Amino acid sequence: MRAARKRQPLCKGEEEMPNEESGLRPGAVCIAFMAAAFAIAGATAAAAADAAHGKVVFQQCAACHTDQSGAIGPALRGVFGRKSGTVDGFRYSDAMKRANLTWDEANLHDYISNPQTKVKGNRMPFGGVTSAGDLDDLIAYLKDYK
Repeated sequence: MRAARKRQPLCKGEEEMPNEESGLRPGAVCIAFMAAAFAIAGATAAAAADAAHGKVVFQQCAACHTDQSGAIGPALRGVFGRKSGTVDGFRYSDAMKRANLTWDEANLHDYISNPQTKVKGNRMPFGGVTSAGDLDDLIAYLKDYK
């Protein structure tokens, strides 16, 4: 039987890291660190949305969603935080009237990426924004579009 050989540290300071003798598992610490890093990266990515580019993306929406009366779609000015189906003077589908959504980041994301999946039976003839970056930028623009 061979004698157990002491493992050399892989990096400076590793000898102070948790190990089996300390009662903490190194793998658990690594997983916790990685989870925190991904959470920070996700928050940074969301904060990195470009509202100026979102204004460019919005031009495809503006073909139907204008502030003019008689527009094909309801006005989107002030949409963030508004209840779905509530723009005065616009004739909404029954599906949108029943949806009872508040247009927050999550609902806008789901609806704009796939309108028929989020509100089945709505009348918007749009397939959705498929680029995640464009979608994030558009939502950043809509937050400030008042």
